[in-house]
Amino acid sequence: MNDIIRNFSAIRITDTAIVGGKNASLGEMTVTLTGKGIKVPEGFATTAAAFWMYLDINGIRQSLLQLMQQLDRETFSNLAETGAACRKLILEGTIPAEVEREILRAYNVLGKGAPVAVAVRSSATAEDMPEASFAGQHESYLNIRGEQALLKAVRRCFASLYTDRAIKYREDNGFEHSKVALSVGIQLMVRTNGSCSGVGFTLEPESGFRDVVLISGIWGLGENIVQGTVAPDEFYVFKPTLLEGKQAIIQRKLGDKAKTLCFSDDPNAEESTVNTETLLEDRQRYVLSDPEVLQLARWAMQIEEHYNCPMDIEWARDAVTGELFILQARPETIHTAKKPQQLKIYKLREKGNCLVTGEAIGEKMATGIARVLQSPADIGELQPGDIVVTDNTSPDWDPVLKKVAAIVTNTGGRTSHASIVARELGVPAIVGATDATQKIRDGAAITVSCSEGKIGYVYEGALPFEVIEMDPGNIALPESTEACLIISDPDKAFQLSFYPNDGVGLLRMEFIITHAIGIHPMALVKYDELKDKAAWSAITEKTLLYPDKKKFFVDKLSQGIATIAAAFYPKDVIVRMSDFKTNEYAQLLGGKEFEPLEENPMLGFRGASRYYHPLYKEGFGLECAAIKMVREEMGLTNVKVMIPFCRTVEEGRKVLNVMESFGLRQGENGLEVYVMAEIPSNVLQAAAFADIFDGFSIGSNDLTQLTLGIDRDSALVSDLFSEEDAAARMMISMMITAAKKAGVRIGLCGQAPSDLPDFAAFLVTQGITSVSFNPDALLKGIANIRKAEDEYGINNKNALPVLI
Repeated sequence: MNDIIRNFSAIRITDTAIVGGKNASLGEMTVTLTGKGIKVPEGFATTAAAFWMYLDINGIRQSLLQLMQQLDRETFSNLAETGAACRKLILEGTIPAEVEREILRAYNVLGKGAPVAVAVRSSATAEDMPEASFAGQHESYLNIRGEQALLKAVRRCFASLYTDRAIKYREDNGFEHSKVALSVGIQLMVRTNGSCSGVGFTLEPESGFRDVVLISGIWGLGENIVQGTVAPDEFYVFKPTLLEGKQAIIQRKLGDKAKTLCFSDDPNAEESTVNTETLLEDRQRYVLSDPEVLQLARWAMQIEEHYNCPMDIEWARDAVTGELFILQARPETIHTAKKPQQLKIYKLREKGNCLVTGEAIGEKMATGIARVLQSPADIGELQPGDIVVTDNTSPDWDPVLKKVAAIVTNTGGRTSHASIVARELGVPAIVGATDATQKIRDGAAITVSCSEGKIGYVYEGALPFEVIEMDPGNIALPESTEACLIISDPDKAFQLSFYPNDGVGLLRMEFIITHAIGIHPMALVKYDELKDKAAWSAITEKTLLYPDKKKFFVDKLSQGIATIAAAFYPKDVIVRMSDFKTNEYAQLLGGKEFEPLEENPMLGFRGASRYYHPLYKEGFGLECAAIKMVREEMGLTNVKVMIPFCRTVEEGRKVLNVMESFGLRQGENGLEVYVMAEIPSNVLQAAAFADIFDGFSIGSNDLTQLTLGIDRDSALVSDLFSEEDAAARMMISMMITAAKKAGVRIGLCGQAPSDLPDFAAFLVTQGITSVSFNPDALLKGIANIRKAEDEYGINNKNALPVLI
């Protein structure tokens, strides 16, 4: 076997010591996965032996060793000087004749005699192992064409073994410099001019949730993602239903894709690539079709299965053939190294003035002094524990970032360099904050919060926060009573899925409608008839990608619901259909045109009464279409439906008939429909309601206020409001008894069982089958239920099915 060159087809993953982790992985995929349909561009690699030969023939091995012995390992004050001297030694060397001959021979075979364009990538012989990733530490050169250009790129790759960041990385991870070699991979370029490329993870990179694939993509070459220059399109694909052949894209996000990095058309240009402004029409469309997203997700799952660990992949689509290719695959190192299910929950004790927002990376918080830096050369201004604020970062920043408490950048997305490094360092980062370097003052105390969902916040001042450490594996769920979650924000779903839980007892869709949609559904149904021109203009801009405006509502709502359903799959997720009051609906864009004015919206046109009424029936149809998409197209049949504020049994029948007319038939494909028990009539007519619905969930707030005749929002009488009032307890007891007699499920959603141990004990002794808590009350609620079960020896599970 050739000691200098190895074709990818002759390389396996066990050859890391010969060709480095990156090239070993390319060889492994070429040999084992191309037969399964995964396309990997052809190529070859120089070996470690070729690198050692280069050093020895040029007589520089000892000189490199001496330079590294002079490195200041305390403060790294001479890191830049040392790295530059090492690189100069290598760059001034000559490639041995035998090595040059073998490289050019393999290059000509690869191009069938033509000077084809290739990617020339560095691969260190200790990299891309699960315990250590050298990603971004060494250089890559793209669109290299011709023999002399190739040889120059190979020499530059050799020299990149001694970039400042690579030296520091080896120091930090205990690698002996003189024992790490540099292999160079030479791979056919995928023609991305006029096409796209990107990255993918076989888990959700913030929480480590394993059942999704995240695909990110931009126009042109993928380096703009890594450098954080642009915000990419993002697609989340749910693995279990993808395996069932479903349309498993549960979330899409259109990125700005502001820049497009392409190959230069000028063969004499100093740089082989050029970064240009992306055309507006390209910014406003996704880089991948749904079938392409699903194909990449399937490939990612095959790669993950082969390597038996979560993977970080790079992909590209060829502009000429339209074929997708996998360019690289390496083990994902952040969550793979973590102990499973170790959670730290960060909570602000108070909020301050928000300076900027962006994408939250990680789920932590940090306070510190802001250092607004222009480049890594400003390292002298940085003190340990400071927060770096800059436009964007690149691998050259790595030695600087080792010191920081958090990172804030103007540009970038969750697959940018700043995001990747923040995860590796275990610090919070906010990327894509746009004008952070203008709005954050250098030297000011700030708080970086990434624990409030996908949006990260930079607050003025050092705000107090607390950290709750939790190992869900050590928290036992109640034996008899289901402990479920109340959720509204899809951005928190993956993180919350790691909490001890029996599913989602209440998914409030109002949050999704308000935050992801923001438009009254009837304003989309009647878009062409809108009288409010200002609202029409705003809706037009917001729904630009949707010729059919109704589809905007259905897509956004279905993706929000699907994200939560996927996070808790296969546990039940009960989705309450919309329960805005008229005054709340009117606040949505275009809403004033469709909502009547009411003196008391709390008791007016809300809940079930809207769903069959001409004023809202078509809007309810959009809600039903979203549920139908989630269950039937995406395959998330763990989604159940709940009807709020249903005043009469006859009204319940009307709603079920309307749902069926919109394609949601109770019982079909396992669809269960529950009803909120929040009106005295629901309790008094419980047996009749149980004949038409599959179960109940007690809404203790509304039931208490309607039982006691109290407006809970009125400060004058609010002190009389209590779920523990004897009359309220009687209503709840009657409801549970009736449900048990009818043999249907019965749950309760509310704060009281976590705040009041006696109330939790009351529910348990009455035989409630589930209690749903807000996330911040879940642990306390579980403790209260377990205490009651132990004290009273309750075992409800043996008696009834469970509402979760």
